[in-house]
Amino acid sequence: MKAADPKRAVATAVERRVVDRRRRHWWSIWYGGIKPRRRDGRRLDDRERFLLVDWHASHLLPIAIAILLLCAGDAVLTLKLLAVGAVETNPLMAHAIGRDATVFAAAKMAMTGIGVVLLVAASRYRLFRALRVEIALYALLAGYTALIGYEFWLLQRIGPHVSL
Repeated sequence: MKAADPKRAVATAVERRVVDRRRRHWWSIWYGGIKPRRRDGRRLDDRERFLLVDWHASHLLPIAIAILLLCAGDAVLTLKLLAVGAVETNPLMAHAIGRDATVFAAAKMAMTGIGVVLLVAASRYRLFRALRVEIALYALLAGYTALIGYEFWLLQRIGPHVSL
């Protein structure tokens, strides 16, 4: 039997390290959406860097959906309040409302949707090594719930002549 050439073995090992397939994040998201399989990093050093996984905790789906539904409700209630004389204090949203209600609703849903997707993708990590990013989803849900309650309170305070 012939022994393997040591120069060739080293070249193969070096060649494998040049192209790191783990750095193709968007391909992983696309392919993982079709065939999910990765739930966690395979190596210890994977846990110290941002790693996109294919599977996320199942309890995050109803939270994400609830946030998006509350966002849509907030858009409707904001438009209702603006119709009776309220003022939008968020300058970005005020600009969108000034253009068109459809642009406002689309911008609001797009910004919230992108934020929720990013928070779910990063839900396993810690912010400043102290606070789990998953907690931010719960805080966002609580914030939107409080905001909807506040908007209902404002509508009741204006008077019964405002129909929902």
